Amino acid sequence: MSPELEKCPRSLLVCEKSNFLNEKSRHDIHVSKHNFNYKISVLIPDCEALPANISSAFHSFSSYYLVRELPVYQLLEETFIESHVKKGNFYALSYNTKIDEENTIALLSSGQLILSLDKDTYEQLGLEGRPSLYNHKKAMRFVVTLDLTDKSLTPGTKRYQRVLSSLKDRLPLRYDFLLTKYNTGSDEDQTLIKLLSQYSYEEHKPAFSHHTLKNIPCPTLYPSDIQGKTLSCDPHHFLEWLGAVNLDISCENAADSFLSTYVCPEPQSSVSQALLCTVTGFISPENVFVLLQELRQYIDEPKFTPWISLTVHGFMDSPVSWGATEHGFLKGGENLYNFVCFKNQDYWLHMATGAQDGCPP
Repeated sequence: MSPELEKCPRSLLVCEKSNFLNEKSRHDIHVSKHNFNYKISVLIPDCEALPANISSAFHSFSSYYLVRELPVYQLLEETFIESHVKKGNFYALSYNTKIDEENTIALLSSGQLILSLDKDTYEQLGLEGRPSLYNHKKAMRFVVTLDLTDKSLTPGTKRYQRVLSSLKDRLPLRYDFLLTKYNTGSDEDQTLIKLLSQYSYEEHKPAFSHHTLKNIPCPTLYPSDIQGKTLSCDPHHFLEWLGAVNLDISCENAADSFLSTYVCPEPQSSVSQALLCTVTGFISPENVFVLLQELRQYIDEPKFTPWISLTVHGFMDSPVSWGATEHGFLKGGENLYNFVCFKNQDYWLHMATGAQDGCPP
């Protein structure tokens, strides 16, 4: 194989160290801007039973809906904008659409509707947009951003009618969608159900599981050494180890193992037990923040747990990663972040993206 083909594409890992009680801490901003999350993993060393408050946080996660063949123009209907978009905390993402091959649609909590379109669809719709940042020599993909809270898109205005006509009459796009709203009220629920009842849909709760790990090698972490220069392991190696633990890969490099030669990074120590919790689904940033608050409270209590890890994975085929920053796939489409929470309310934040992503905020 050509040496050029063997080269890995650029990846980016941003590391940040702060304290949750610091008024300049940006942990809440980082969580709120990562709109589309499909998996959360929590690792608690020296813990065997699932704490009640953390269990409650997981089970309080909002339901989400999988709607079949939903026309995109429905997201622009006046009732929908007033009931959901303008009130915030509502998220929509086209389901099973490949960001590097197909059209992909996302509605952010901020009210921005993002359409990542191939060249033919973009030209047929006739909407104003820009070439994708991740085109090759020729522009074959375009991004249209519509701020549904902007006055120029108020129902009844000329621009609103033109956009609605493009999506409803000129090219009526339909996709399967994932929808969720955090902390809905009864009136809002009724409005959403009324919309969904026109189409085939399923309601889901995020799937939760947990189990206890026994006698595992565990990296040593010190709050002051996020770069792993002296007391802690390197952040890249730490995230790699977390991935191995989540995939149930042995980290001992046993002589009789023919499946894995992976070994836990140094410095390390042996942990007699650790609790691993996983939840998958369509998870809002608000749910992540509630869970983070409970983890902070848990580690503040007098226990043996030295630190807690919270890892949040974004959808590989989402058109955005953090905020409205364009996201691409290339070879992996990864966009994730990880909090390591310590007893004194110090924390580390790791934010990782692949080759086709902007720098995390």
